[in-house]
Amino acid sequence: MPEGVFAQSHANLASVAGAEAADALLAGPDPAAVDAALAWAGEAGNGILTLADTAYPQSLLEIADPPPVLYVKGDPALLRRPALAMVGSRTASAQGEIDAEAFARSLGTAGLVIVSGLAQGIDAAAHRGALAAAGGSTVAVIGTGVDRIYPARNAGLAREIAARGAIVSEFPLGTPPARHNFPRRNRLIAGLSLGVLVVEAALDSGSLITARLAAEAGREVFAIPGSIHSPLARGCHRLIRQGAKLVETAEDVFEELRGRLGGKLPPRPVKAGGGRRPEPRAPRTGTPPASAPANLAPEAVRVLEALGTDTRDIDSLALATGLNVDALYAHLLTLELAGVVTRQPGGGFLRLHMSCDS
Repeated sequence: MPEGVFAQSHANLASVAGAEAADALLAGPDPAAVDAALAWAGEAGNGILTLADTAYPQSLLEIADPPPVLYVKGDPALLRRPALAMVGSRTASAQGEIDAEAFARSLGTAGLVIVSGLAQGIDAAAHRGALAAAGGSTVAVIGTGVDRIYPARNAGLAREIAARGAIVSEFPLGTPPARHNFPRRNRLIAGLSLGVLVVEAALDSGSLITARLAAEAGREVFAIPGSIHSPLARGCHRLIRQGAKLVETAEDVFEELRGRLGGKLPPRPVKAGGGRRPEPRAPRTGTPPASAPANLAPEAVRVLEALGTDTRDIDSLALATGLNVDALYAHLLTLELAGVVTRQPGGGFLRLHMSCDS
């Protein structure tokens, strides 16, 4: 009980929570801060949940250190719905952001709440994808006071989330961004979710902290693979080696979560593919490949011929053509823009075929 905490000596409190926390507890509440919090909670759309509230999310009670107080701007009911966390690099590639947005839209359309951290890169893309989903919703768990948005460039996105989802923080109002707060908030991202999907991550990415916390809390961990030449794929590859589920489509996520979800969601997502572009129809037997555009560079023609009739990844294309990865991506982009090649879920490339109507 709170009374028991406040009855402890400074030494006892410091041994558990540290000297700074012991000082703050024994100093008593700051009346101005209390008044500000009550005024904030009295505004429409704002609320404070404590461990004693029936609306407090059950999933957080299962983690090792549930926060005693949650500040919520938006709909607190979302914290109790089935959710998937999506995290990744702040300095994501353009393709990584496309992937994150596509997966979030697909999973959100099927009924999962998408949880992320409102950071630049993958986090922001995941929130955008969830908001774009039919009936989709998203929760942003932040490492500042809920009345402060960091980074400031995501202020517009934060307003959309507050209106159609929820922004959550365990930190008191007015708390500024501090490096040590963000790993701490990661345990809430993992705790609120059935699993964590890592889209892109370098080896030193904070997303790997979230994945580790999710595994420790008994949640599923998913990772999207990438090129062996990309530093942003190495964190995902390490997770896969350590037992994370390799993911290429949204259906891969549902296959793992379906047992935990029971009958809470539709048996299959509305659109299972969470990949980079809509998957083309399989070519009909006997349909010829799309013809090469005029004036292609000889190396681009070599790439087109190396694609053959099956999906090829960037590494096998490098072996087949003798071109380096940067040159390959440049030629593949040219072929994509010409409409003869499409990028597939999972990162492969496929030469398109002519339709019977052509």
